Amino acid sequence: MNRRRTRPNWFRIILLCLLVLGGSYVNRYIIPYQPQIGVPSPTPTRSPESFVSEAQDYFKNGKLIPAIASYQQAIISNPQDPAVYVALARVQVFAGQYLAAEESARSAILLNNDNSMAHAVLGWALGFQEKYIEAEDSIKTALSLDANNALAHAYYVEILVGSGSFDVLEKAIEESKVAIALDPNALETHRARGIIYEATQNYDEAIGEFNQAITINPKIPDLYLKRGLNYRAIGSYVDAINDFNTADSLNPDDPTPDYYISRTYATSGEYGKAMQYAESAVANNPVDTNLHGNLGVMYYRNSYLTEAIEQFGYVIHGGFTSDGKKIEPMELVPNNVYIAQYYAMYGLALAKTNKCGEALDIARTIFERIPGDEDAVFNANAIVSRCQQNLEQTAVPNPTSTETGPASTETPTPAP
Repeated sequence: MNRRRTRPNWFRIILLCLLVLGGSYVNRYIIPYQPQIGVPSPTPTRSPESFVSEAQDYFKNGKLIPAIASYQQAIISNPQDPAVYVALARVQVFAGQYLAAEESARSAILLNNDNSMAHAVLGWALGFQEKYIEAEDSIKTALSLDANNALAHAYYVEILVGSGSFDVLEKAIEESKVAIALDPNALETHRARGIIYEATQNYDEAIGEFNQAITINPKIPDLYLKRGLNYRAIGSYVDAINDFNTADSLNPDDPTPDYYISRTYATSGEYGKAMQYAESAVANNPVDTNLHGNLGVMYYRNSYLTEAIEQFGYVIHGGFTSDGKKIEPMELVPNNVYIAQYYAMYGLALAKTNKCGEALDIARTIFERIPGDEDAVFNANAIVSRCQQNLEQTAVPNPTSTETGPASTETPTPAP
């Protein structure tokens, strides 16, 4: 009865509780996710090579965006291989992602500054961004590292032609010959040769070169766009539209085929069809000011003057899309037939709807900025004449006449 009771050992009790809880946690959350011996992992890790192979297959089938994604996965698996960055940059150029291609090529150069193809593709990407001096420097670096780099010679052709200087045309012709001699089976060498023939207005020969490039890979939309433009140049509008439609089917998110189809139909006077494709082009890229200008032209040709004024307004003043993205205005500069056309038609549409305050401002801008453009100046004079007619009709109304004035004599610049 007098035996003393022992106190509980709380430290031991707490330790035992912790052990029980820890065992329960391991049993529930750790063990189920541990790989079992002899059982393959349910999510095996893919090798970089498998992603590269997948990307190459995508490219051969014209699936440029999936090819880009696979190359990016290969880079995540192994970020130290410059060749994968170069391959990625090449596909990005074909997909029109020129800034991304530049970044990929620069990453390859950081990994290996002596990689000739990395410098070559960098130059190619810079050329598409109209950074011709930097582009030529990169190509020269590529050729100093490997004078027999056929693709570097081919890219050099495009840079020289893109610069727009006829002083370098002979050099571009020579480079195209070297490229084709070094690798007659490369898509880019035939593409470069086709570009040279196009630049020298040998359109049939250009079509032949693009035919050979398409034979090498019939799934690249850019080749059909190039060939289509040459068909259009020789008046083969059906063949041109077929090529543009093929390019559109291969890359439906690109507004370029719709834009070219629109212009081709306009050239042949089919303005209703031209308007439809112009609308599709804007839907694909609503922030492209040039596409709004082209749509304005087609609205004007179809006598939808209010709609034309809205589209030309984006060209002259800029604006915002329905989802708040900014549309940059286009400055009126010499030697750009498209922008001159947009300004002239904007002024004419304003004049025809009796908005002469704005119309005369446009005419004045044309007189001041591009006085040497005969077509634009002719249309500016037509704007002034139409506004003068509007003023005279307002001052001296004729209640017995149902006419609104004499027919306009303006002749807007034909669609290029």
